[in-house]
Amino acid sequence: MPYFDAASAAPLHPVARQALLAALDEGWADPSRLYREGRRARLLLDAAREAAADAVGCRPDELVFTPSGTRAVHAGVAGALAGRRRVGRHVVVSAVEHSSVLHAVEGADVTEVGTDRTGLVDADVFGAALREDTALACLQSANHEVGTVQPVEEAAELCRAAGVPLLVDAAQSLGWGTTAGGWSLLTASAHKWGGPSGVGLLAVRKGTRFAAQGPTDERESGRAPGFENLPAIVAAAASLRAVRAEATAEAARLSALVDRIRTAVPELVPDVEVVGHPELRLPNVVTFSCLYVDGEALLHELDREGFSVSSGSSCTSSTLTPSHVLKAMGVLSEGNVRVSLPAGAEAGDVDRLLEVLPGVVRTVRERLGAPMPEAAPRAGRPTGAAAEDDGPDLVVDSLGKRCPIPVIELAKVIGDVPVGGVVSVLSDDEAARLDIPAWCDMRAQEYLGAHPAPRGVAYWVRRVS
Repeated sequence: MPYFDAASAAPLHPVARQALLAALDEGWADPSRLYREGRRARLLLDAAREAAADAVGCRPDELVFTPSGTRAVHAGVAGALAGRRRVGRHVVVSAVEHSSVLHAVEGADVTEVGTDRTGLVDADVFGAALREDTALACLQSANHEVGTVQPVEEAAELCRAAGVPLLVDAAQSLGWGTTAGGWSLLTASAHKWGGPSGVGLLAVRKGTRFAAQGPTDERESGRAPGFENLPAIVAAAASLRAVRAEATAEAARLSALVDRIRTAVPELVPDVEVVGHPELRLPNVVTFSCLYVDGEALLHELDREGFSVSSGSSCTSSTLTPSHVLKAMGVLSEGNVRVSLPAGAEAGDVDRLLEVLPGVVRTVRERLGAPMPEAAPRAGRPTGAAAEDDGPDLVVDSLGKRCPIPVIELAKVIGDVPVGGVVSVLSDDEAARLDIPAWCDMRAQEYLGAHPAPRGVAYWVRRVS
């Protein structure tokens, strides 16, 4: 069964398994003790730290191991803010940061820097958001949902010039290479590169003002209290070194497979938007959204066909809100699929995904009663169209209905109004704010904006053709 969700968790690398088993026998003792077993455990911990620091591009005494990548982010943000509390409480983040970063900065004075439709942050805009009271800036190395690689090196230079430390969430990219640039803090998570879960990294470069928050002890420089999970740490460091040795060749191979998916999906499936930067991207991630498709139903159908993928559609979330990443990008969120290939993914499995995907999407659309994509819009009424100020020609009540139903109902009636006529879609689904404008772009209709309504929001669309 092809597993195509490596961006969530990569399969355990064989080297990680071997190192984990060996460390269970040799690294069970307390590394802070002076007797033989403790010294042996300390040697393993020091070797793991040196290997991880080499991969990160920092000194071993600048890096600590944490119980998770999320814990590393929270410890890094809290410590940096506390260390610069006299400067202020202003934080600059990109709008597409991982949720762990966005949660970590809650309570601060936060400026979110937007992106373009590919998910790319403009480094100059990011730098312009820095202020005299900015205590910290946060910019991911690469996006976890669409794979877009961010301009960390340029942003780091701007932060350095402003005297602001930059925290980089490198969870998605560290397995592929060292994060360049003069960052001040860096975090990562072992299960993203094929290490065991439950191991995170936090690097704080010398000269960065940092005051660890919460309970502390003598372990991990006081930044990650508690007994180290030494076998997992050893496995994480060993697997990071192993995947780095394979990274160049594997990146080229997987990038070719991703290129095949990016090219083939729009040709095979009507009304699909491939999202993320076409060039500045991770080598193994491709994301696309399918119009008129329920994301959860699509994932279930692909699962039945033997493919494990993920989605940023609100239909797949307990919050019933679209992914904050897709929202920041302003792209279609319904029917969203993220394919993230693990190391060793086979071309034959990618080919089979491309074979089954058109039928799966067609099945979900038919089940929802979506209009056939190839069908031309029906001729509208011959009468003249109402101007926007005169109100809509037709109102579609989609209150209480979730993605992608409001868009499907709009598509079904757009041909019932004359060219120039206006359809108003009433919806209380947050995803409609993204998906209706995206539908207009894809179907060459004019989006007139959102208007207040007694319940929900009225989204006005003018028929152009």
